[in-house]
Amino acid sequence: MSTLPKCKECGSEYTYEDGLMYVCPECAHEWLIDEGAGSESESGESVICDAYGTPLQDGDTITVIKDLKVKGASQALKVGTRVKNIRLCGGDHDIDCKIDGFGAMKLKSEFVKKA
Repeated sequence: MSTLPKCKECGSEYTYEDGLMYVCPECAHEWLIDEGAGSESESGESVICDAYGTPLQDGDTITVIKDLKVKGASQALKVGTRVKNIRLCGGDHDIDCKIDGFGAMKLKSEFVKKA
């Protein structure tokens, strides 16, 4: 019987698989199943990757790969929208950026690719 890893955030042993992700029901933290190998840099910091596994850095330019509904906006963020000069931050929405026509917002790295 295979054992699931403990949550990386709170250490809970009650994690479960949901598609390609592990999910913690106690703190709602999600991470990729294959993130265990190579998900941390040599200094011990976690590496934020785009939807295709390419590592992202502050100042990168990214492209949105899926139409995203934006709360409070009358229109969606369209596929192919380029975002310049991103900042990486912790949390569920791990990219902080400014988008022309929308303003400042946070994006999830799973919906972008490095340009």
